[in-house]
Amino acid sequence: MEFYSLAGKMALGSRLRRLADSLSFEAVKIYEFYGVSIDPKWFPVFYMLSHKEESSITDIAKTIGHTHPSVSNIVKEMEQNKIVSVSKSATDSRVTVVKLSAKGKKLSLKAEEQYLDVTQAVEQLQIETEVNLFRAVEQTEIQLEHQSFYDRVRTERKRRESENIKIIEYSSKYRSKFTELNIEWIEQHWKIEQADYSALHDPEGYILKSGGFIFFALYNGEVVGTCALLNKGSLVFELAKMAVTSKAKGKGIGFLLGKTVIDKSKVIKAKRVYLESNTILKPAIHLYKKLGFQKSQGITSPYERCNIQMELKKS
Repeated sequence: MEFYSLAGKMALGSRLRRLADSLSFEAVKIYEFYGVSIDPKWFPVFYMLSHKEESSITDIAKTIGHTHPSVSNIVKEMEQNKIVSVSKSATDSRVTVVKLSAKGKKLSLKAEEQYLDVTQAVEQLQIETEVNLFRAVEQTEIQLEHQSFYDRVRTERKRRESENIKIIEYSSKYRSKFTELNIEWIEQHWKIEQADYSALHDPEGYILKSGGFIFFALYNGEVVGTCALLNKGSLVFELAKMAVTSKAKGKGIGFLLGKTVIDKSKVIKAKRVYLESNTILKPAIHLYKKLGFQKSQGITSPYERCNIQMELKKS
């Protein structure tokens, strides 16, 4: 148990497997004790068929939460041991119907006493531990269906890494980074267009002196992303030139840059904020929707790569 004390929550999966392995080992002994000669892994299928005359493999899989191939393999093993009989549905030859054999029914009757004693043993265990294990497992499964454990870990990584991300306003010492980041992003998918040159080669004159804003994202002090808010006149602004270096993807930097730009648009009381993009950039479109943008019809874009315009929903 020293390892689990040392590893703590990191070993959740390993500890649950250890508990499951221990219970499976005990289950074999219990089945032997009651003279019920079945493999513990057959139990879900066996128990279901004990309480239902017959069922298709598809229905069994849905009911017990196993995959169709998993149930098919279990049924094959049970059939080989003459626990179940298998046939085709009388109404649909594509459907395989399973039911307990005469031997299986006898084992089912013998198992009833086992079920009573196991149930009481589980209840006693819960009293001793003061934990309703079934309820805890059920609640855990529900929460993991809502958000997988993998996604939860990814979220925590983003949260941790975001503590090392700092968003700053434009500084001339990072002028070349604005150009480099945007060229890197554009050339991943397209070619530099004529409309790009003014902003990329003279961001101060084209964006800042026209009443716009530029922001940089620093990760551990290194510039890894940028985004601009272009002044189009009459309090209309464009979120543009968002670029995050490929080596910093997956850290939520795009979202932080976008949120910073949106917050600035509120401070300056922008009447409209829009952006231009391309639908092949699915992660980017998802990000914009998350930030509150929705598809809109706007003016003709100066960019050949643009096939969608989106506008920030008014809050």
